Amino acid sequence: MPAKPLQDLVDHARRNSPFYAQAYRDVPQTVSHITELPVIEQGAFWAANTWPDNRLLTGPLTDAGVYRTGGTTGVPKFSPWTRSEHADSVTAFGAGMVRAGLKPGHRVANLFCAGELYGGFLYIEAALHHAPVDNVRLPVGGAASDEYVADLIAGFGVHVLAGEPMKLSSVAECLVRRGQVADSVELLLFGGDLLFDDLRPILARAFPKAAVSSVGYASIDAGLVGAPVPGDDVRVHEAFPDRTYVELVDDVTGEPVTATGVPGRLVVTNLFRTLMPILRYPTGDRAEWVDVERRRFRLVGRSAEGARVGTVAMPTEEIRAVLITADPEHHISGMQLVQRRWDGRDGLILRLGYVEEPPAGLGERLVEAVYTARPLYPAEVELGAIHHLTVEWVPRSELVTNPRTGKLQQVLDERPPA
Repeated sequence: MPAKPLQDLVDHARRNSPFYAQAYRDVPQTVSHITELPVIEQGAFWAANTWPDNRLLTGPLTDAGVYRTGGTTGVPKFSPWTRSEHADSVTAFGAGMVRAGLKPGHRVANLFCAGELYGGFLYIEAALHHAPVDNVRLPVGGAASDEYVADLIAGFGVHVLAGEPMKLSSVAECLVRRGQVADSVELLLFGGDLLFDDLRPILARAFPKAAVSSVGYASIDAGLVGAPVPGDDVRVHEAFPDRTYVELVDDVTGEPVTATGVPGRLVVTNLFRTLMPILRYPTGDRAEWVDVERRRFRLVGRSAEGARVGTVAMPTEEIRAVLITADPEHHISGMQLVQRRWDGRDGLILRLGYVEEPPAGLGERLVEAVYTARPLYPAEVELGAIHHLTVEWVPRSELVTNPRTGKLQQVLDERPPA
């Protein structure tokens, strides 16, 4: 399906979708530049996308596939695709997987999750089917035990594992505990979440010959976003040519970010999707430009990911970077921030996963490292406003993940309702 001109997409959406008709009531009839369109307000967008009485779609739901988000953050969202839209999307995504390192004849174990309308497994399976190189598809699924996957790798000579980062690291841990390495695995394709540096050591131990790459950047709600860019930085992607248009916008002003290295909210426009138009839709991620002309960007985290303890903001990416630096022997194999409240004050627990028991005293050194990086935290403790930061070590498998998708829940708010 060829990309449609922006004007045609806007006219179609305004004419056939009550939501877009309302959102574009002050937009000129002739749109000369994409910035004349407002950035979509997600709450209103999904409030209009309900069944029955849908006000978002541009036509009836007669020949479509429906995916549903995993609901890791907020209320799950339903996203319909026409047959041709889906085929176009997975074809582009399959080509991106070749750029990521998929080679002719590769045997690929698909470890993504399926069921309850979740699209991860089905989408990747379809992308492999439409990829421009021959490949052998092994539809394992995310519910398979790590032992089963480890045996399959050895017995079938699996070349590629594709899955959520936590599932890949779980299989790796299984292999390490067995005292095995999987030499046949040449490529790890992760998706659905960022691959954090604290998982790399366990992956390298289990899969010493494997390159690591993003499988590509897409989501159930936003759809197709970006293709992986070969190289050491697995967070770098670029907009699919003639398929998506990616922008970064300033958090405060809403103006486009045009300089490299300056973070902003990632906004995407889909150039072929018309049943559920995606026009200047905020993906929920933050990114910075690597190459503006080629629309290459580096993902730097979720727009609102992090904890707040009293007046102290604790962004997950910054805290993780501090911990990794303070743990040169790589004892940490996963992190989540747990917010709790006791004795009338808020507190934060650093729940850290391990594969092998960490040495005594490491937790205290990690807390000191965080305090050095975030001096407002100990200052608020001294004022009696919040509790001291604490470390809770748990086996990596006990880090809390979304039960449907397997994604790591980076922030858990266990405080009682107000």
